[in-house]
Amino acid sequence: MALYVQKFGGTSVGSIERIKAVAEKVKGYREQGHDVVVVVSAMSGETNRLIALANEINDDPTPREMDMLVSTGEQVTIALLSMTLNHIGCPAISYTGPQVSIVTDSSHTKARIKQIDDQKIRNDLKEGRVVVVAGFQGVDEQGNITTLGRGGSDTTGVALAAALKADECQIFTDVDGVYTTDPRVCSRAKRLETITVEEMLELASLGSKVLQIRSVEFAGKYNVPLRVLSSFEEGPGTLIVAEEVEEMEDPLISGIAFTANEAKLTVLNAPDMPGVASRILGPIGDANVEVDMIVQNVAHDGKSTDFTFTVSRGDYKKAKAVLEGVVAELGAGSISGDNAIAKVSLVGVGMRSHAGVASKMFKVLSDEGINIRMVSTSEIKISVVIDEKFMELAVRALHTAFGLDKVED
Repeated sequence: MALYVQKFGGTSVGSIERIKAVAEKVKGYREQGHDVVVVVSAMSGETNRLIALANEINDDPTPREMDMLVSTGEQVTIALLSMTLNHIGCPAISYTGPQVSIVTDSSHTKARIKQIDDQKIRNDLKEGRVVVVAGFQGVDEQGNITTLGRGGSDTTGVALAAALKADECQIFTDVDGVYTTDPRVCSRAKRLETITVEEMLELASLGSKVLQIRSVEFAGKYNVPLRVLSSFEEGPGTLIVAEEVEEMEDPLISGIAFTANEAKLTVLNAPDMPGVASRILGPIGDANVEVDMIVQNVAHDGKSTDFTFTVSRGDYKKAKAVLEGVVAELGAGSISGDNAIAKVSLVGVGMRSHAGVASKMFKVLSDEGINIRMVSTSEIKISVVIDEKFMELAVRALHTAFGLDKVED
């Protein structure tokens, strides 16, 4: 029989009725003879409620006390789920992250796991218990409670699966797997049977919200089989694997990611000289603004350059304000900006062995009258920046053009 680590998110445990449904699902695995470790999030909305309470007192509370506060959400869930399991005849015991000894660094609100003591869990499994662990939290070497950042319960689940050498880490959520794109935008999107860790990392970083990116990194690093499943309906879900699965005809593109949370800034007529990029982006980085795509165009005279980059839309005003001082210092012309753009990305390991993906993508967008503002590529990804108003049209057109549409029964 197998050892499964099962993670249930806030929606899956959002009410007593749903907690009871989770308990029945877990009990079903135990009755098949499997060992089960369950990782749960706080009930949906609870973390936001706790944060709102803190903000009523102080809109900038100390990170240590915030961790002390928000970690209580998961403690409620583990107790309720363990009570339910015991009530239906499935022996269970609950632990907080510190009780399991999930040791992290001391970066409050965004801690990283350093090590896990799995002995307590193994002892309970030998005694026939389901072990229910609070996700999202741990303890630093000074004994302070820490949290792993929003979505950190996924990371807890994968980290426990790695420590326990589990047969599979199962992430139960409100969707039944990873899709070729968001079904809410493209009704013909289809569920993927498998996807590589590499592809899932790209999709997660480019806007897909099915899995938290750190959990995917963890799964890849420790070779943890990771499966995305629905809490509300039965099905095989999507298995995320370390290596590409060989098939008779591998798909060229596995998925399309997109995000409208983008803004573009351009420094016009900056002097074309060594170090100009650093002088522009250095102050941006110092302001804690993350830069995504970068394009530099040198003028025909070879003396000036236009330097364009993208940031998240929430950082647009801050980044623009920083650039005002940079432009004056460089003696550049001016700043232009646009915060109504979107990024659309094709992802697939098949790109490594196939030419012409970019040209086909550009032609599809051209045929739809969509102008491309910027382009960025990697071995398995092509991203374009376009006007936000064309984002959904672009996704649907590319989905069809690259053969990702679901075949109707």
